[in-house]
Amino acid sequence: MNVMPSPSALQLAQVNDLIAHAGAVIFDVDGTLAETEEVHRQAFNEAFVRAGIDWCWGHTIYKELLRVAGGKERIRAFDHMRGTEPMLSDPEIAELHRIKTMRYVELVSSGGCPLRPGVEALLTGAEERGQRLAIATTTSRANIDALLSVALGKDWACRFKAIVAGDEVPGKKPEPDVYHEVLARLGMPASACIAIEDSQNGLVAASLAGIPVLITRSVYFRDEDFSKALLAVDDLDELSKA
Repeated sequence: MNVMPSPSALQLAQVNDLIAHAGAVIFDVDGTLAETEEVHRQAFNEAFVRAGIDWCWGHTIYKELLRVAGGKERIRAFDHMRGTEPMLSDPEIAELHRIKTMRYVELVSSGGCPLRPGVEALLTGAEERGQRLAIATTTSRANIDALLSVALGKDWACRFKAIVAGDEVPGKKPEPDVYHEVLARLGMPASACIAIEDSQNGLVAASLAGIPVLITRSVYFRDEDFSKALLAVDDLDELSKA
């Protein structure tokens, strides 16, 4: 486990200053805006049941699978890990993922997945300063909409100048494609932005695009190596303590 010391008041103040002077603040979604991964895991397991597949992803296996970006890719990875024939076909995986996404939308639409502490304050502060907000995520647009329609209201998308989902770019995190696309849509250089992430995959993706990264540790990724981030905090409300 990579244990990082709690950030000092000086470190928090320095990161607050960087955020305050950034032209845009770019957010990841799963694990960053909200602790969604347990909801995803539940939705996967319920999809397996509905499809009559004898799979069940516990916490340990799901944590390992989260290193694979993308839901369909995780299903394929697990199928390979099992090493049992016959393997699922691409259409079968697509249908399984469709069922999973439908169930995920149902679960988050019930309001059981609130924003993480400090997120709304950071969003509001950025808007008051006239900064641009953006989203760069591996998850699908349907998943983003399901989560943020409840957490931020039906007009949530109006708050963001650029929203790029994983299925809109060739490569998913840790590839930097989603960040390159966000920068292109914002029309801004990487040095003028700051990214908020929760995983090493996200840290690598943003860093490869040249964007400095603030980490907010999430349940499944909190023990990863974030030494190359500007700072790692447990929750974004720590920024208010500077």
